[in-house]
Amino acid sequence: MSDAGIKQAEVRARPMGNARKGWPLLSLFLAVLLALVTAAVAWLLRGTVPAWLLVAGAVLSFLGLVVLFGLLAGIVHIGPGDRDEAFFQGLLDAIGDACVVTDAKGRALYGNSAYLKLLSAAGLARLVGIENIYAGYPELAQNIYRLSQSVRERRAGVEEIRLNAGSSAAGAKTHEPVWIRIGVSPIEINGGSGLSLWRHQDISADRAKQEGAFAHLQYIINYLDQAPAGFFSADAEGRIAYINATLAEWLGLDLEATTGGALTLKDVVTEAGEKLLTRIAPSGETTLTEAFDIDLKAQDGRTVPVHIIHRAGHDGQGRLQPSRSLVLPQPGAGGETADTDTRLHRFFNTAPMGIAELDGEGIIRNANLAFLALSPQARRGVPLENLVPSEQRGQIREALAAVGGMGSRSTHVDASGIGDPPRQVQFIISGHAEREASFLVFATDKTENKSLEVQVAQGQKMQAIGQLAGGVAHDFNNVLTAIIGFSDLLLAKHRPTDPAFADIMNIKQNANRAANLVRQLLAFSRRQTLRPEVLSLTDVISDLGNLLGRLLGEKVDLKVVHGRDLGMVKVDVNQFEQVVINLAVNARDAMPNGGTLTVRTSNASVSERQSSDLQSMPPGDYVLCEVQDTGTGIPKDILDKIWEPFFSTKDVGKGTGLGLSTVYGIIKQTGGFIFCDSVVGRGTVFRIYLPRHTQEAAAPEETKGERVEAKRADHTGKGTVLLVEDEDAVRAFASRALASRGYTVLEAASGDAALAIFAEKGDEISLVISDVVMPEMDGPTLLKELRKRGVATKIIFISGYAEDAFEKNLEGEHDFAFLPKPFSLKQLAEAVKNVMGS
Repeated sequence: MSDAGIKQAEVRARPMGNARKGWPLLSLFLAVLLALVTAAVAWLLRGTVPAWLLVAGAVLSFLGLVVLFGLLAGIVHIGPGDRDEAFFQGLLDAIGDACVVTDAKGRALYGNSAYLKLLSAAGLARLVGIENIYAGYPELAQNIYRLSQSVRERRAGVEEIRLNAGSSAAGAKTHEPVWIRIGVSPIEINGGSGLSLWRHQDISADRAKQEGAFAHLQYIINYLDQAPAGFFSADAEGRIAYINATLAEWLGLDLEATTGGALTLKDVVTEAGEKLLTRIAPSGETTLTEAFDIDLKAQDGRTVPVHIIHRAGHDGQGRLQPSRSLVLPQPGAGGETADTDTRLHRFFNTAPMGIAELDGEGIIRNANLAFLALSPQARRGVPLENLVPSEQRGQIREALAAVGGMGSRSTHVDASGIGDPPRQVQFIISGHAEREASFLVFATDKTENKSLEVQVAQGQKMQAIGQLAGGVAHDFNNVLTAIIGFSDLLLAKHRPTDPAFADIMNIKQNANRAANLVRQLLAFSRRQTLRPEVLSLTDVISDLGNLLGRLLGEKVDLKVVHGRDLGMVKVDVNQFEQVVINLAVNARDAMPNGGTLTVRTSNASVSERQSSDLQSMPPGDYVLCEVQDTGTGIPKDILDKIWEPFFSTKDVGKGTGLGLSTVYGIIKQTGGFIFCDSVVGRGTVFRIYLPRHTQEAAAPEETKGERVEAKRADHTGKGTVLLVEDEDAVRAFASRALASRGYTVLEAASGDAALAIFAEKGDEISLVISDVVMPEMDGPTLLKELRKRGVATKIIFISGYAEDAFEKNLEGEHDFAFLPKPFSLKQLAEAVKNVMGS
């Protein structure tokens, strides 16, 4: 069918939006109006104008009306319209692709010459859309449907379609597969026209080129796979993106299982080799090309010694890009017998100590894996001094000059700050025994040893401080016992209305405050036993408010939020106070520029599901105490290490590393749980879960209180008490206090003196009160001596230390009472009354 055989529609789509518009109703109205005006004029001029002139005017008026009607209706065009139409027709023909314009209903309005040829080849006698051309291809229905959907949604769409060999492509039989690309785009004219442009392209040639390039690539990959050397590429995360068949065979890997990032460097190389393969290029370099010998790991556990030529690219920020590594087998690989040189080479390369050979200028010429792994700068061709900080490079130069090359002299240099993270390394530099003007360097990583040394020194310091604090606390307790005791004796002689009564009461109150400080010293030196009691955290934290405010300073705001109907817990109040204080001090240090510390309490119930999220915390009812700051936060990589002893994020000399480990131990000993969540730059929150204590059934409170008060009201008694105390002031107070309550008191300043008194008046003595720490013979020894002599007299130990600090020396003896120093007159009288009355 010829091109002229296809009738073009009258409406033409003009790309620039200048299509002519007609106004038929307006033109009809004007035509009628002009006809009426003409008729009216002819009527008025009748008789005055010749008839032929009126007829001629009527004919001309009719022709003018026809032209005007055509212009307004858009039928008649005057000007360059025909030239515009020809231009756009020529433009679509020049595209070369078959193009057709359709309206909103899918009707074809215009097709260029290439499209008309396509219709002719398909045997179609009229202008139709592309959907009609491929209506007989069911396998293309989905593609055509998606393109039609794009037309309805007024968006562009493209589909690439493959027609098998032998199929009819637009009416023509094909001997090879044909690829066509069909695209559709909306035509926008003055905001919208409903028209769409369809393009039909034969891309078989492009596809053939792509398939040829792919086949060539497969050809190259096949050569690479079957190469006599191994090859692999790894990304910055250590995932192996490609490994050739040769290397996979050496390692016993299934080649198909290595795709998709399933294989990593950790699977095929040793740890030292992985560090070398993932090193960052030194500052200023974008590529890093190295050659070294490492051991690969085979699937059956074998090690395969290889020589690797490794090239890694880096971007402008020094980030590692995918690497390329050529792997060459060494003698002895693949089951061959390794000769002596190979064994020595492997021994050198796998030695745990870094070994390097330097030339006379101090430049690294050869090095083993351990040496190269010390620092990203450690590689062949780099001066040894470049491996250490700039301030220590002079030491390296001096050491090389002192050794002087060939000879038996050697020296060592301790360097810090090598690598990332920083390492402590000792270099032993000696002259080369076989080569003149060269050096051998042995590098030992001392980081762990230095850390242990610091920990041991820190532990010894803490032990010494603890012993000092415990000794000071013990002696101070003796002083406080005397102050509190004599204050009680004076208060007993003065009435509350006496002027001196208030002064004596102030003395006693300040002595009690000092006693609280001593208890903190004992807790620090770990010489205080946990003495849990049932209490409310609301009261504990309220009492701590003033102390926390002074600890935090002016820059940090303290916010305390108490929970409603808070449950009771059973804890040692002094130890729990230390926990909160420790966390508050750490929070203060994390907010050097100020911030807010929030201490919040609430009831919490942990379910079965929640317990799995909270590290297997048993389900149940808890009281939750949260200590939250707005500080710098803790990085994720060290968050799991904060509970470890001696671990500290503070600068050297500013932290012991024992604070959080002590906190963790106290909470665990109490039966609770502690967790930490932190976000760098936003702050840290410690959550302490303490088991909620259930009160046991007890006698009515009023009756019990009356009975206890009645029992404690009478502190007098009878009997002979042997008081053994080496402190004169404490012994004098205790003797007067007991005598004032009706007891007969025998005094002894030491354990030997007490045994002498027992030998003389043992039958009269009803009770022994003995200090624990005394010269010559201490309290536990005195008790053991009395038991050896068959004396069953009851005994009360008094001491500034906790009960368990000396109980281990009693060899299973538990028949004693304990009264901690400092104690008041009332506490002493109650203890004696209870023991003698039991």
